[in-house]
Amino acid sequence: MMADLELVRGLVELDRTSLRERALEMLRKAVTAREIEPGSRLVETELSAAIRISRGTLREALRQLEYEGLIEVGERGRLTVRTLTHAELAEMFTVRAALEGLAAATISTRPDRALLLLELQTALDALHAAGGSINDMVEADLAFHRLLCEQTGNATLVRAWETLTGPIRVAIPFAGPAAALAIPSSSWKGLRRVAP
Repeated sequence: MMADLELVRGLVELDRTSLRERALEMLRKAVTAREIEPGSRLVETELSAAIRISRGTLREALRQLEYEGLIEVGERGRLTVRTLTHAELAEMFTVRAALEGLAAATISTRPDRALLLLELQTALDALHAAGGSINDMVEADLAFHRLLCEQTGNATLVRAWETLTGPIRVAIPFAGPAAALAIPSSSWKGLRRVAP
């Protein structure tokens, strides 16, 4: 009987990704691609009906987006897509530069740095190869820099860096690449890329 079922084309392995994770990914992409504009109010009943999930599942995804810094809770518990000022962008990239600079300095003193540099080069190659949507490029950039921080073995540094990932996802699409690149160069002092 089982052998017969394996021949049925319609029976495929089920996707093990939970509904919450799929909703989270969908909403994250909608926010970072500006399909849902910064400052937009998020109404649970409308969102749950639009993506056909329960409000409880939606709330779990929204809590994660809030934790990531993509959405924020305003007065009376209203959820909105986060907006960032130029000053917030500058502060965020100053902190990011400091954390990544510390990571690079730490890695440069490690006895296994040659192996770590090979891993970084692979991630850097993926970053350079990323094309298509701004989301793909931002995610490849985050993957490279997350790896840089993880290679230090410093869990506190990684946690501090991860608090910036949501705002970084919002920063480029929200401000636009030109504005993000216009952040004062003093914000980047001390950051040195680790290259093989």
